[in-house]
Amino acid sequence: MTDRQPTLDEVARRAGVSRGTVSRVINNAPHVSRAARQAVERAVKDLGYVPNVAARSLATQRSGAVVLAVSSDDQALFTNPFFAEVIVGVNAVLEETDLELLLILAASERGRNRLARVLQSRRADGVMLLALRENDPLAKVAAEGGVPVVYGGRSLGGSHDWYVDADNRDGARQATEYLISTGRTRIATITGPLDMHVGVSRHLGFREALALAGLGDERVAHGDFTEASGAAAMTRLLARHPDLDAVLVASDEMAVGALGVLKEHGRAVPDEIAVVGFDDVVTARHTHPALTTVRQPIKALGREMTRMLLALIRGEQPTPLILPTELVIRESA
Repeated sequence: MTDRQPTLDEVARRAGVSRGTVSRVINNAPHVSRAARQAVERAVKDLGYVPNVAARSLATQRSGAVVLAVSSDDQALFTNPFFAEVIVGVNAVLEETDLELLLILAASERGRNRLARVLQSRRADGVMLLALRENDPLAKVAAEGGVPVVYGGRSLGGSHDWYVDADNRDGARQATEYLISTGRTRIATITGPLDMHVGVSRHLGFREALALAGLGDERVAHGDFTEASGAAAMTRLLARHPDLDAVLVASDEMAVGALGVLKEHGRAVPDEIAVVGFDDVVTARHTHPALTTVRQPIKALGREMTRMLLALIRGEQPTPLILPTELVIRESA
């Protein structure tokens, strides 16, 4: 005996029709032949198939819910411009449906247990995950929830089937190549966490550009995408490499911290040290000087994650998506 529920694909195989036909029959849509409808209804009965609540709500306007779970327990996270823009993108798509959004901070065991209870109670019919670390237990909780899961960003192990990500490696490479083109040769970087795909990818792009130019990549300090960590990393870089003439910072939040430290040390930006951030959140436009940065389409990340999740809920098989990045040149470089 097994508690596993039959899938839409299994119903389609039993009925001898496409999964799209099965979906139309379940949602009582028109343009289905009588023979196909009867075959699907027999297969549903034989297999004991129970339609997903959210999938039906998308077609019938009945309410359901989806979860946006973030591997963080910092209450200030939702004031972070990056996450705020992701949520705006998610909400823009959900406004076109009757689905509700549940936000869960789930880095701790307590947070993960909360997500597990939500999924076990069938209060939500899909999950979007953000800010996962390598081997993050949150991924296991979501996978065991029996609902579709979409990841914001790839995993280091490459094990996720459905994800939306930005081309972080190319963005970091563009930024570093630009710094080199302006004559900078002693270029440092402040990385994000290297147990996250985004942190590793941005560091790799930096290293690749320097290697192609025949420059060293030893000027490195690590941060965690917070302003405080950017300030601390910039302080370490200045102590170890006082002759550096540029720094690629793996997030705009960290770049704000780095700019503050450079000002305290009397280092002129960009005359002495050029600074480039990453993300192009609203903060980047209001630093002094205005921050040159790599733009990733953050609202689009939220929108596309949500669209992918809704497609999975409907029984479709979407394709993983990587969004382009581009350099935005401002006064700091």
